[in-house]
Amino acid sequence: MLPPQITAMHLFSARIRRRTKAPFLLFFLSSITAGAISGGDDSSVDSSHRVGLADSRSGYESEAYRTDSKVIIEASGIRQSLHKLRDETPLGLPIVKEGASAAEIDLGRELFFDRRLSANDTLSCAMCHIPEQGFTQNELATPVGHQGKGVRRNVPSLYNVVFVKQLFLDGRESSLVEQIWSPLLAHNEMANQNRQSVMAKIAANESYAQRFETLYPEGLSERSLGWALSAYQRALLSGDSDFDRWYFANGSVSKDPYPSEAAFGFALFKEKGCSSCHQLGDNNGLFSDGGFHNTGVGYRRQQRGVQLDSVQLAPGVYVVPLVSAETETFVDNGRLEVTGHSGDRWRYRTPSLRNVAITFPYMHDGSLPTLESVVAYYAGNGSDDPLQDVRISDMTITVDEQQALVAFLRTLTSNQVDALVSDARSVVIGERGAAGL
Repeated sequence: MLPPQITAMHLFSARIRRRTKAPFLLFFLSSITAGAISGGDDSSVDSSHRVGLADSRSGYESEAYRTDSKVIIEASGIRQSLHKLRDETPLGLPIVKEGASAAEIDLGRELFFDRRLSANDTLSCAMCHIPEQGFTQNELATPVGHQGKGVRRNVPSLYNVVFVKQLFLDGRESSLVEQIWSPLLAHNEMANQNRQSVMAKIAANESYAQRFETLYPEGLSERSLGWALSAYQRALLSGDSDFDRWYFANGSVSKDPYPSEAAFGFALFKEKGCSSCHQLGDNNGLFSDGGFHNTGVGYRRQQRGVQLDSVQLAPGVYVVPLVSAETETFVDNGRLEVTGHSGDRWRYRTPSLRNVAITFPYMHDGSLPTLESVVAYYAGNGSDDPLQDVRISDMTITVDEQQALVAFLRTLTSNQVDALVSDARSVVIGERGAAGL
């Protein structure tokens, strides 16, 4: 099960500044009210501001279906002091070397949710990186961009992106400041014509222009825009999971003992070699080696080809496409497209396993919908690709062991995720502005 829902005051409830093999020094700030953290707002995260699909879609196949959707952004969320995370890093994460001021994060957060940063004012960064869905998209294998154009890869979660050295699944960027231009200019994402058009649109907004002048010596520039957007993303730190409280704090924080099945799953995680790619250090861990590996999924995608199965358009309404849904733009050679080396074909960056239970679907193409299906895929030795990583081809995992591995993976969900959702929904969208926006 996922960790229990938390209140805003728990966002800073268990942190350590330094991690050594000596006894851990824990900082308990639970006694600080949420008002002190969030600037005087309500003392708890509203129940609507939490991770999880708003609609279970139970019975969606029936014409009698009735939605149980909740209005997730009807009420404003609670603003958190995310800038403090630089000095009080969540339990289990490395020390953050480069933070941002509260004002920078506030500006970046607002830009992140502003649909006007797209060519036709309809798409924001947050429409692919949805806070309630783990800052990814749970409902689509791959997202939909400008004018309904398909995007060929699954949306990477933004949790702890500050620690990612090579960005995007193919590692084509190494700077959060510079990477913003990839989605802003991609024809099938936000589809802006060029950098100049983006800058002109932001400069036309008096509120944005004034804030950039205040925060950055050069005012509004391509680089300062990148700094602002990355400031918010760098602040999306998400550690302090049930696993962290057991493994890095010797269980002294957690009220409940660590589940025995999860502990067995963690032992298997190391024994079966999963930890060779999803690495964990002595004092902290990102559950990723940052490298690029061929798991056989790229080969499987090519073999699968274009799917012409029926597509559900509405409750009880199905159609069979008469034309191919995919085009040549969906050819995906992975890391090869960056390096030009044939050996990098179908290699993709190892994702972090932190919060993995809430960042489904999985793999670079979103082709595996559940943790159970991912573990079963590896237990079945991957695909028939002769070039896939040999460690996958040699795996043997029983059904009981698969269940234990999933139990362990579910304990990697941060106890702070709901507070980050509430913080995200503190933004008033689309009301800034003057002429031009």
